[in-house]
Amino acid sequence: WKYYSHKTSTLCHSKKHALGIRAAAKHLIERYYHQLTEGCGNEACTNEACGSSPGFQRMDNNAAAIKALELYKNNAKLCDPHPSKKGASSAFPENSAKGAHNFSACSNGKMNHKDLQPTREDFRDLNFLTEEKVYEILSLCSETEDYSPLIRVIGRVFSSAESLVQSFRKAKQHTKEELKSLQAKDEDKDEDEKETASGSSTAMEVEPEASASSADGPSDGENNVQKFGPVEVSVDIEAVRRVYDKLLSNEKIEAAFLNALVYLSPNVECDLTYHNVYAADPNYLNVFIIVMENSNLHSPEYLEIALPQFCKAMSKLPLPALAKLARLWSQYSADQIRRLVETFQQLITYTVISNEFSSDNLVNEDDGVVAATKCLKIVYYANVLGGDLDMDHNEEDDDEPIPESSELTLQELLGEERRNKKGPRVDPLETELGIRSSDCRKPLISFEDFINEPLNDVLEMDKDYTFFKVETESKFSFMTCPFILNAVTKNLGLYYDNRIRMYSERRITALYSLVQGQQLNPYLRLKVRRDHIIDDALVRLEMIAMENPADLKKQLYVEFEGEQGVDEGGVSKEFFQLVVEEIFNRDIGMFTYDESTKLFWFNPSSFENEGQFTLIGIVLGLAIYNNCILDVHFPMVVYRKLMGKKGTFRDLADSHPVLYQSLKDLLEYEGNVEEDMMITFQISQTDLFGNPLMYDLKEGGDKIPVTNENRKDFVALYAEYMLNKSVEKQFKAFRRGFHMVTNESPLKYLFRPEEIELLICGSRNLDFQALEDSTEYDGGYNKDSRIIRDFWETVHSFGQEQKRLFLQFTTGTDRAPVGGLGKLKMIIAKNGPDSDRLPTSHTCFNVLLLPEYSTKEKLTERLLKAITYAKGFGML
Repeated sequence: WKYYSHKTSTLCHSKKHALGIRAAAKHLIERYYHQLTEGCGNEACTNEACGSSPGFQRMDNNAAAIKALELYKNNAKLCDPHPSKKGASSAFPENSAKGAHNFSACSNGKMNHKDLQPTREDFRDLNFLTEEKVYEILSLCSETEDYSPLIRVIGRVFSSAESLVQSFRKAKQHTKEELKSLQAKDEDKDEDEKETASGSSTAMEVEPEASASSADGPSDGENNVQKFGPVEVSVDIEAVRRVYDKLLSNEKIEAAFLNALVYLSPNVECDLTYHNVYAADPNYLNVFIIVMENSNLHSPEYLEIALPQFCKAMSKLPLPALAKLARLWSQYSADQIRRLVETFQQLITYTVISNEFSSDNLVNEDDGVVAATKCLKIVYYANVLGGDLDMDHNEEDDDEPIPESSELTLQELLGEERRNKKGPRVDPLETELGIRSSDCRKPLISFEDFINEPLNDVLEMDKDYTFFKVETESKFSFMTCPFILNAVTKNLGLYYDNRIRMYSERRITALYSLVQGQQLNPYLRLKVRRDHIIDDALVRLEMIAMENPADLKKQLYVEFEGEQGVDEGGVSKEFFQLVVEEIFNRDIGMFTYDESTKLFWFNPSSFENEGQFTLIGIVLGLAIYNNCILDVHFPMVVYRKLMGKKGTFRDLADSHPVLYQSLKDLLEYEGNVEEDMMITFQISQTDLFGNPLMYDLKEGGDKIPVTNENRKDFVALYAEYMLNKSVEKQFKAFRRGFHMVTNESPLKYLFRPEEIELLICGSRNLDFQALEDSTEYDGGYNKDSRIIRDFWETVHSFGQEQKRLFLQFTTGTDRAPVGGLGKLKMIIAKNGPDSDRLPTSHTCFNVLLLPEYSTKEKLTERLLKAITYAKGFGML
């Protein structure tokens, strides 16, 4: 209101009647301002300069102030307050408005005393708020049914960062010495004095409540508090929540919060951008804590201007402030985290739906969406921090670094020094917080709640990937916030990264050929025999891994000896399938198989050397790199270990369920463990031939009994042995092979362990209706052709195994890709008129060539024969 007072004083500076005219002018401008921002309450109002008018365009505080001055100059019409809104009528205390004609009345002292209510000015010197002060003003307003004093106070305090920083501070906690001193003084006072003191001290009344609220706290964040310590902030969050609960039910008061936020946000953004205010006063974070407690932020009226501006301001916070905010929010309950997520998601979705984003109008360039995504990242890490964390069990890095390619020298000469030589990129906020997403076993709310599907639908991933690689501040990439992307979008980003890397390898090879004068192969070419596929493939890959690991990053090109198939992707798919079938053959003994879970695990007694496991890791890496799906069945702990986390007791539930249940029963046993179970810290395993192998979990374990006191230690050591120590050599070799292919990939940065499994194995959910909906037709067929209708009726009638055979025949794999069968884009093309020929396929391009069979029965018979006996490649 200093702004309005200043403007008023510059307009009305006549020496005659100076004080009276100044007061009257200020009063009228206030009325115009409230008419513009709040309206008169009459929904049928015809005054174009009234906020209640149906055609009125809402404006921010600055615009309203300027407009109010203009209306005052022009002696514009003022609305009478509508009787349906008592709160609104208080903003317009006069019964009629005659513009400048009222000045004389005011200056002559003839204006009704009721018209200039003294309560309006009672709180003009109030520069910050406390919970008690809000309730005091609210009580006065309720008595007079005039809420305008409270509205003005909220407008003034909530539009000023300085005022908000000082508002709703926690009551000062007394030290032990102060408490003893106070107690001694209290003992000297009689009962009447105590009552007088308690009645006259507002601060002492609220202190127990404040301390109680802080002691109770949100239960969901207790684990986080124990690990990181409580986050100290000066604002009383519980008091802020109670105030919002009281005030937001009043529409006029809620409008004051909205208008104040519009005015506040640009100033805060300016403070953070140019004045480094957080470094000068860490309590500046209170502004964001208080505003984000407003439970109405995701409502439509905030989404147009107020919330986007506030998100832009929040995104300007320095890294330490972002980390502190994440730690604070990690102590919130799951419901409170969900509310924060919904607030930012609403803004992103609203903006995406309200605009037409395309390759010419990128969503990456929308400041509101970008800022909201950056704010959502804070909540994401709060969700991780507040969840069930396992930060202690991390795999050690490989002792031997992966050898660099000799091509690096040439790249340096060409000015193309490799990015990420020191490993994959890491988010700065993740580093500041000292955690990783993979550290979280179970977040406060599901990771899926952070995915925004409308954003994924309009994101131009080729452009976004370019921004991701360039890493400039002027271009934002959503790949830097992978939590908001679904697996399909992230997989597309990984595909671009792999293809560009393959292209780079081909280019470097061509340059080498020119420099060295010898012909080098631009592809990773494997020529194998079907009946010796393991020997041929693994020997060749072993040579490449030893001589020049960079060749593994070339595009794979497979040729089966004696067959004419040209590898455009389909031959590679079958190669991977055959290799996997051989590797996981139980007769070889590299992996053990659990009949109950249908999963494989590393055999600690395997006779195969470490090199064989390294090659298996290379195969898995090549499958991801070449966008092929493998039929492998590992427990989730394998993918967690690939991401750098060790296996723990809870992972046994997936990999060794029988053992897990036994150990769980041991932990829950209520009797005397030592006397009833008589087990020690020595365990027994069997080798390939069924011979028992003894292992001490502790030195001299056979002499250490398991008791009620040490059984947790026993269970942890047992799990450590089964999942880590017993297979340490095998897994390290396997991981090393995997990283030979993926070490420079953004794989770890983009994907969680469960998404890595989806990348490698595809989806087990086969939705053939989605496949039918996405299938395209060629050669004269369309979805209404008779044979096409017969074809889909036949396929839908197949059993699960026959459907897998059909997929294998048509696409080269029996799994659905990331995103399901709807992402497959199969093509059915006409292959001549009715004949006895079998259907054929181009697995490289997911094309099924189908003759126009005369009957449905013949179609079914020919199709079943084709998919049942399909093996090998030929030229058509």
